[in-house]
Amino acid sequence: MLKLENVSGGYPGNPVLKHVSFAVQKGELFGILGPNGSGKTTLLKMLSGILPYQKGSILVKDRSIRHYTAKELAQLMAVLPQISPQNFSYTVKEVVALGRYPHQKGLLHAWGEEDEAVIQRVMKQTHVKAFENHSIRELSGGEQQRVYLAQALAQEPELLLLDEPTNHLDLSYQKGLFDLLKQWTVQKKLTVISIFHDLNLAGLYCDRLLLLQNGEVQVDARPDEVLKEARVKNVYRTEVKKMPHPKVPAPQMLLLPERDSSEDRVLDATFLDIQEEWIAYQAPFQLRTLYSGVMGAGTGWYRSFVNRHVNQDEPRDDLEKVMALFLHKNGFEPSDTVGVMSSAFPEDVSCHLYKRDGFSLFVVVTAAAGSAVKASGGEEHALSGTTWLFIHGELSEEAFIQSMITATETKVNALRDSGVMGKTAIEGRPGHVLVAATQKGKKIGLTGPVTPLVKLISQGVEACTREALQKSRRREV
Repeated sequence: MLKLENVSGGYPGNPVLKHVSFAVQKGELFGILGPNGSGKTTLLKMLSGILPYQKGSILVKDRSIRHYTAKELAQLMAVLPQISPQNFSYTVKEVVALGRYPHQKGLLHAWGEEDEAVIQRVMKQTHVKAFENHSIRELSGGEQQRVYLAQALAQEPELLLLDEPTNHLDLSYQKGLFDLLKQWTVQKKLTVISIFHDLNLAGLYCDRLLLLQNGEVQVDARPDEVLKEARVKNVYRTEVKKMPHPKVPAPQMLLLPERDSSEDRVLDATFLDIQEEWIAYQAPFQLRTLYSGVMGAGTGWYRSFVNRHVNQDEPRDDLEKVMALFLHKNGFEPSDTVGVMSSAFPEDVSCHLYKRDGFSLFVVVTAAAGSAVKASGGEEHALSGTTWLFIHGELSEEAFIQSMITATETKVNALRDSGVMGKTAIEGRPGHVLVAATQKGKKIGLTGPVTPLVKLISQGVEACTREALQKSRRREV
């Protein structure tokens, strides 16, 4: 559909773009990325014929863009620029109708039924039909943006060029716009080329991305290849973290703000509160967590951690709702709390702090040797003990996972060696495991079986499990 070969050019005396080459296939949604001043808007103006290029070639449907008349090009291509203040008072419908000009024939450019049908359809698709008789000047920036999108779509182009089209749109309209454009690339084979400042939106919707830096192409590839953490850091000169989208296979880049140095502190027993009915750990700031329990399960950021003691014969239906009510009653905020119920008594808890060069580990373990706790349906719940690991250090995703695996394996082995496994509530399950880290201090990468953190977790969980079991057994005697 579109092909650039070794294109250079820009403004007189200022060749912004240098040796740019890429191709866009029919039906692609193609994104252009780059920091301010990288040449994104200049490139779009060259593609639309507004700015000339000095070297190379730009082909549209295998024909040089220089060989098209303005009207021929407008029948193939529509442009949605960044909006600017309006000094005219056309109605919304009149603005949208301007998009039909390239298709009108004859000296009088007669308006036909097809023209009317097209503008009515695109006004509905872009949600501007409700104010078709309003002046464009009466509308908000986001509403004006949608009007000009409708105008561009009214041209019924094969190629649509967009310059930051979501700049004035709220989240719902951003999603709606690109859902619609993506649908049209598939169903109508519309080719879309868009400039993006939002890397995550580009990664979510684009088939391919072009990354510019100082007027030159850094990479032209699939989003997952373009949005590499090291590459984005280098081009945009800022700290980011690449994460997978939780629902679809699309890369997402997270900005990393500077953190308060006061958060750089060891997590120890200072923040542990042991009451008759519960154990709580209230960290001085939110911690990055990986948790296998009910409330706060998965990954997240939490400040409070509560282990509530329950009797073994209490019903266990709707655990999350019951736990949320308990937290509210006792002054904890459920949205900022990891919560669990356990038959282990709070005073039987075992905790130890371990320090190593650059990081620390605070282990909190509860364990009980009572009988299984059953829900009304007869299902057994592994509520007989918990394992909490509070780590001062910056853990990678692999380190979180390996920490949880190590804690689980170590506790299972300690319970089995203590004669608990196979004849009690646990039945091969060591209870819920929490890994919480400050994400400050020493970086802890891929943790293998001999790394210092794994050794420390194994040592701490085993010692605390044995001590917690001893306390529990003394209670039963």
